Amino acid sequence: MCKITRIQCGNGNCFCVEDNGNTILIDTSRTQYRDKILAVCKDKNVRLIVLTHGHVDHIQNAAALSNALNAPIAMHEADYKLIKNNMEETMSSDTLLGKLVLALSMRSFQQDKVENFEPDIFLNDGDTLDDYGVKGAIIGLPGHTEGSIGILVGDSDIFVGDALMNMVYPTKSLLYGNRADMYKSAEKISAFQFATIHFGHGKSAANRAW
Repeated sequence: MCKITRIQCGNGNCFCVEDNGNTILIDTSRTQYRDKILAVCKDKNVRLIVLTHGHVDHIQNAAALSNALNAPIAMHEADYKLIKNNMEETMSSDTLLGKLVLALSMRSFQQDKVENFEPDIFLNDGDTLDDYGVKGAIIGLPGHTEGSIGILVGDSDIFVGDALMNMVYPTKSLLYGNRADMYKSAEKISAFQFATIHFGHGKSAANRAW
């Protein structure tokens, strides 16, 4: 059974997933949390860094952590364009809370810089992480961004990035680039009835019909 460590970084999360001495790091948060993440990871055998999508609050430390941990970076190719400019995809929201989060996010997307990096691996739906020592599979979860992905570990834990959120309460993503795709991805997650959901924002929770 995998060991999961949540690294809380302000209102966001990174996760270490350990399996028989091998570790993957899911997302990298913002610059101000770099030392906290390194402190958790320094004694682990980090084989891979997986980015659930390309927004700055999930990728800002990618280059630095990849260098420090000597670990390759993996993401979906559709979000490659967001590394240099988070404004490459239009974001929308249809809730009051979502519109507030959207306004704050837009400011961050425009102002916060990301040290440039080149992903070593492009991941697609159905890919496995077997080569990196962790029993996990990639789930395509487009909608929040075009290239959003989740990671299914075993059959009981799903790391969903921002395809779902738990900022105030568990819900479908508060922000989306494509609303129809976001709803389809939420339904896809719902099908894993007994899984625990690990959000990019907020505490983990039991799965439900989203």
